[in-house]
This record gives sequence, C-alpha cells and structure tokens, in this order.
Amino acid sequence: MTFVISVITHAENFTMDYLSDGVSLQKNILMMNRLTSLIILSLISFTASAQTKSKETISTQPDPSQKIMTVEAACGECQLGLSGKGCDLAIRMNGHAYFVDGTNINSHGDAHGADGFCEAISKAEVQGKVVNGRFKATYFKVIKEEEQLKEAK
Repeated sequence: MTFVISVITHAENFTMDYLSDGVSLQKNILMMNRLTSLIILSLISFTASAQTKSKETISTQPDPSQKIMTVEAACGECQLGLSGKGCDLAIRMNGHAYFVDGTNINSHGDAHGADGFCEAISKAEVQGKVVNGRFKATYFKVIKEEEQLKEAK
C-alpha cells in the first residue's frame, strides 16, 4: 500500500513540475493515465497472488508406515454442510467433516462435472491427520467407481 501512495505522491509532484515547466496539459494527462493503469495492474496482480491456494503437498504414493483410511470426499460447502466462501475439498471420516489441506478440489477432476466433488460424494484413500480442525493430507487418491465395484466383489 505504501508503494501505491508513494507512486501517487511522486506522480503528483512530477505533474506539478512539468506544468510549471510549460509541458502541455495533454501530455501530463496521458502520463497520469499510464501511471493510473500501472497502479491498477499492480493492485490486480497483488490481489491475485494473495488469493492463490497453498501448493500441493501430497505424495503420489502412500507412506507404507502410515495407515490408509477410506473416507468420503466431496465439496465441503456443496455436499458436506461445511461453511465457507467457495467450493473447497473436504472429507468426512468418523462422522465428522474436515476441509483438506495439501491438495485442492480441482486437482482431482472438474469439481462441477457430472461426477465432480460438488455434484457427488466420492470415496477416497487418504493419509494424514487432523490439525486445528482441518485434515492435513499427505496422500489423497480418489477411488473411481469402477475400483469400488471391483473391491465389492
């Protein structure tokens, strides 16, 4: 924020200097428009980077020293009744729902597709632990419907 204030202050001083030196008002307006555009683009990129989700930290292979748990996985808001600001991956185990950290809802297909997490509850194999009311996943694998049928036979 201080960057924006200093740029605006500098731009105002710059404009006053040029006006007193006789540079045309039209050139000054053009320069101010460019500076304003630069400020807006900076704010947009700063806002976008602040909204990036945490990086994926899950492994592609389960840790043989940890138990693999089979849980229900879905969108916490759309399917599991959790409160939030958007569609976020969650699991339900032992009757309790938890948001998942370490992977995100779109890493496992289209969340709003016909069989996506916002439309249906799926089974998943997971490893990790609950920390501060959130499930910290170290391994997460969605069990496809075909795999579930094979296991049932």
